[in-house]
Amino acid sequence: MRTSSSLPISYSEKQQRSTVIAKVYSNLLSEFIRQQTGYSTIAIIAQSCIGSAAAMVLLMSNLHDLSKMILLLFVTILCMGYNAAVLAQLKSKTTFNMLLVSLLFSCSIILTNLF
Repeated sequence: MRTSSSLPISYSEKQQRSTVIAKVYSNLLSEFIRQQTGYSTIAIIAQSCIGSAAAMVLLMSNLHDLSKMILLLFVTILCMGYNAAVLAQLKSKTTFNMLLVSLLFSCSIILTNLF
């Protein structure tokens, strides 16, 4: 068995992208855990500003139909959920994941309504 060699495995582009995203996520999570108090404080400010911008964009649209109000409800729930997670001192990974979900949802609302 000492003389046997394994064949090099070439990853597809999708697998390489997913490993890069996983590495970035784990690096950000470990940094967030290391300095959770400071990052939580800064993230509350940033996430609240982006969430309020998403709410403003939704309310500025001319159509005030039920779907826009449901999106506004979800923006509010996600923003308040992260703030509650920080105040309740939930686990770092849970808090970080809630931050990411809130930011991604708010940013997607902003981008879809502006373009």
